[in-house]
Amino acid sequence: MALEMKSSSGLSKSCILIIVVASVERFAYKGVASNLLSYLTHHVKMSTSSAAKSVSTWSGVTSMLPLASAILADSYWDRYSTITVSSLLYIMGFVGLTSWALLCAWMPTSSLFLPLYLISLGQGGYNPSLQAFGADQLDTDDERSNKKSLFFQWWYFGICSGSLLGNSIMSYIQDTFGWGLGFAIPTCAMAVSVACFLCSSRVYVHKIPDRPYKFRSKSLIGLENDAEELELQAKPLGSASDCTGGDVADEPPGVAKTILRLLPIWTMLLTFAVIFQQPLTFFTKQGMMMKHSVGQRRTIVIPPAMLQSAITMSIILIMPLYDKLIIPFLHLLTGKEKGITVLQRIGIGMCLSVIAMVVAAVVESKRIRILQSGGMLLPHDQPLQLESQLSIFWLLPQYILLGISDVFTVVGMQEFFYMEVPATMRTIGIALYLSVFGFGSFLSALLISVLEFFSKSNGKNQSWFSDDIREARLDSYYWFLASLSAISFLAFAYLCRHYNNMN
Repeated sequence: MALEMKSSSGLSKSCILIIVVASVERFAYKGVASNLLSYLTHHVKMSTSSAAKSVSTWSGVTSMLPLASAILADSYWDRYSTITVSSLLYIMGFVGLTSWALLCAWMPTSSLFLPLYLISLGQGGYNPSLQAFGADQLDTDDERSNKKSLFFQWWYFGICSGSLLGNSIMSYIQDTFGWGLGFAIPTCAMAVSVACFLCSSRVYVHKIPDRPYKFRSKSLIGLENDAEELELQAKPLGSASDCTGGDVADEPPGVAKTILRLLPIWTMLLTFAVIFQQPLTFFTKQGMMMKHSVGQRRTIVIPPAMLQSAITMSIILIMPLYDKLIIPFLHLLTGKEKGITVLQRIGIGMCLSVIAMVVAAVVESKRIRILQSGGMLLPHDQPLQLESQLSIFWLLPQYILLGISDVFTVVGMQEFFYMEVPATMRTIGIALYLSVFGFGSFLSALLISVLEFFSKSNGKNQSWFSDDIREARLDSYYWFLASLSAISFLAFAYLCRHYNNMN
């Protein structure tokens, strides 16, 4: 039924409904995640580096859990059941977080992380299953056409719209009206979206899941019905004779070999994922150290987390232009139907992320120079902290560049990891894409710890991430990330040539 109801966009109404549900989920999640660093530093009284590591670790766990839930959704349960159970855990986490914000005076700080990680557990099963379930609404003819790419584009457009509202509206409410209300609104929004999804179950196409893999000789092995599809893809990195266990060598490539084949590309995307964490952590802290009030009497205060809306706004504006202008222009240049390959699209975004970090380093260097020359003032609501006279709007270019890079890299990653796995392992493909950001978050926390240790060893006992903005050197951190990202981009370009030759 759902496949017969097509909208003017070319997608079925069930697809559109799922995209709307996903956008509300992003509103709820971003309503918590985007301003979490401010909550931990100002309300929970954590240091900057501790709060940044806590946010990065939490984000990493949130992005890694889909790997486990994907096996559950593709092998033992169906995707609809996984979405249902995960959504209940998700809502329980939001309710717990709201309760903690209201009762924090009587609660130990460590108990805050219980609802946060319950949200991680819920989202781990919810997000990849919902996206794969949405792609299931397309019929076989749609999969052979450009409808699959169209779905992923509108999916990303939808979640960016929800993220925009979550970043802008909720950060303002949290900073102005308090954290209790600021967490209660995302909780209610998530509950309503789950109710709408469950009440519309008759509209959806429910595909009966195949068992994509089974356990044999302690190895994860693909079933025979994946063989024909995998023959069209790249051969595994090692030959069958390299495997231990005689029966494994005779089986078609399965989960383990599929992941190994994608692992080199996956690894080179980790640095992009580290950069992806900066708006949630140090970009927000950077904004706290700049003039974020406007007007002659400085009556209008802009929450630093609100600038994350510039990322989603640029995505929303660029996404339609990508379809209408960029793809036709690239088609004229290359003669390819989509203008460029998926890997080329990812590479362009990686290059833009390097430029974004260079811009961030330049702006931070300018802030430090103004601060050292005496250009600082005392905020009316934070008398114990110094604030640079450099306007927070100087941060807009780095946010916008990251938003444009997301249009290329993030959407390209979704399509790449979804299409490079067998049909019975599509949820695992989505989970692999999400796991890039999970490992990237852990890598970000590790880099902060390592760089903090070495920067403190210079004799001044002040790290790059010092709470004292006269001593903090985020510009050095940004230059380090720009250099690391440039190296990753060059390695990615080399691996892409090797990967295409294999295919």
